[in-house]
Amino acid sequence: MHTTAALPPVPVGVIKSFGTVGPHCEVGPLLRLRDDGDWMVEITMVASGEKAEYRRSRVMDDPEAQ
Repeated sequence: MHTTAALPPVPVGVIKSFGTVGPHCEVGPLLRLRDDGDWMVEITMVASGEKAEYRRSRVMDDPEAQ
């Protein structure tokens, strides 16, 4: 029997900042599982619209933008 593990939660659509004073980014969907067990998440820089990849563990640690 084949079972699919549940994907970890990610706050899609939430605006976060890199640290307490860094630029703002909008959190997107999970992209892929890394060899170390962390996931890569798509983020969009609010100021420029540029898309990038960022570790899920860091997204979860970064504060919501104020």
